[in-house]
Amino acid sequence: MAGPTRIDRDSLGERDIPADVYWGIHTARALENFPITRRPIYVYPDLVTALARVKQAAARANREIGALEPEKADIIERVCEEIVGGALHDQFVVGVIQGGAGTSTNMNANEVIANRGLELMGYERGDYQHLHPIDDVNRSQSTNDVYPTAVKLSLVFGIRRLLEEHRMLADSFARKGAEFAGIVKVGRTQLQDAVPMTLGQEFTGFSNTLVEDHDRLRETIPLLSEINMGATAIGTGITSPPHYTEAVCRHLAEVSGIDTVTAMDLIEATSDTGVFMTVSGTLKRAAVKLSKICNDLRLLSSGPQSGLGEIFLPAKQAGSSIMPGKVNPVIPEVVNQIAFSIIGADATVTAAAEAGQLQLNAFEPVIAHSILQSLAWLTNGCRTLRINCIDGITPNVQRLASEVETSVSVVTALTPYIGYVASATLAHAALTTTASIADLVVENGYMSEEEVRRVLSPERLSGIVPTTSAIPIIPRADLDGQAGQTRE
Repeated sequence: MAGPTRIDRDSLGERDIPADVYWGIHTARALENFPITRRPIYVYPDLVTALARVKQAAARANREIGALEPEKADIIERVCEEIVGGALHDQFVVGVIQGGAGTSTNMNANEVIANRGLELMGYERGDYQHLHPIDDVNRSQSTNDVYPTAVKLSLVFGIRRLLEEHRMLADSFARKGAEFAGIVKVGRTQLQDAVPMTLGQEFTGFSNTLVEDHDRLRETIPLLSEINMGATAIGTGITSPPHYTEAVCRHLAEVSGIDTVTAMDLIEATSDTGVFMTVSGTLKRAAVKLSKICNDLRLLSSGPQSGLGEIFLPAKQAGSSIMPGKVNPVIPEVVNQIAFSIIGADATVTAAAEAGQLQLNAFEPVIAHSILQSLAWLTNGCRTLRINCIDGITPNVQRLASEVETSVSVVTALTPYIGYVASATLAHAALTTTASIADLVVENGYMSEEEVRRVLSPERLSGIVPTTSAIPIIPRADLDGQAGQTRE
């Protein structure tokens, strides 16, 4: 080990620890044991902040009930505030995936807080007789209540951030919906031409889809606000002093800004990971639906000459190292890939939740990693989709108008007037000739030019102006001499 060191001890022996770090022997062992992901827990700042808030609330509660000297509690709280402010995050170095149900993460936090506290008190790092990582920083606690509580808080922090980006993305789609409100296009079902609609209706639909998921995501926050602090090892509260459970919950709500409540059954709450499946599943739903929207954007912008080519996505970068001028829909593509990852992460969370045994689930680290990564990626995906794609979309007005004018699908609007059979006959004729539906209707004496113009107006085709009364279907045999007699 290069550079000055200090000696740290635990029940297994001694280790040389770099003198300039704030972590200690428990963290050092975790670094040796879990070189798995090469991703330290500080890649999730919300988790580090949540750990600090839990330790801060515990110190306040212990001081209140007389379980910890006020001077030590004050130092712990001071260090926790530094961490919340962004300091010392680089000292949270254990891998995000670890054995031990999160014990290494908890010990990493205990050691960093203790050693920074010792420094503030004027002592050397590792001089734990004055402020101990376990006896003081971890007083009245266990990994089994600290870790899941910190994970829940971190998820709330992340969901709040996602909700803001998600809302702004929905608003961006809504603005486009208003901007495109008067642009009629051909709708499609099963990739085949269907009835007309407006481009504005399409984008407004995208917005409303996101609003639905925004509501579902927000509903997970109260579920995550139920904590098991005071449960200690398995939920019996062993080593937790009287009145601590109520006090720590109250202080945690104060310092975190989350309306935390203590679970009614701490044994159940310590072993159950159902809330994490709910959150993960809700994230998957939001990601899958957003990915479907991105699929639509790629289809609508495909071409630009040989595809649908109905909208133009902003050109963000060259699309090929061999084909000059090619531009790809890279922003929707990256959001698709985020969704694929979140789908896989949800499968991981499901498997890990099922694998829990008896009074504890040992696999909460991979659950935490999977959901925190999904949150971060979906948040970033919403942001880049809004800024680099949706806000810059423009319509191909000429292409859209041409499609509507030549589309056989408009014949659907005529069925209330001339019947399904006649409409189908005209559709077949239009597909096998170059004649338009409007011309064929007039030529066959079904309606006058004025009536066709009104029935096939963009406003009526898209449902903006609905039919105000029923129109009787006129049998073909009775049509002779009655052209122009239809009414509205």
